[in-house]
Amino acid sequence: MRPVSCSSCGSCVLVKKHSLAHTLVQWTTETDQCVELSRHTDQGVVPTCTRLRDSIENSVRLGVIPIPDL
Repeated sequence: MRPVSCSSCGSCVLVKKHSLAHTLVQWTTETDQCVELSRHTDQGVVPTCTRLRDSIENSVRLGVIPIPDL
């Protein structure tokens, strides 16, 4: 797993790609500083942050997060 920080709030996660479609994300910091995650109040929905997702996708494009068999 490779560390990735959100370019917006700095929240850090560990990321591993299993395929183009499958990304494993493990939180390593609290989400208090993320404005987008703090807006989620519905406990039945998995919260997501588009800015963090963009940071992860950028890391994949740059080759920081390898994708097996590519």
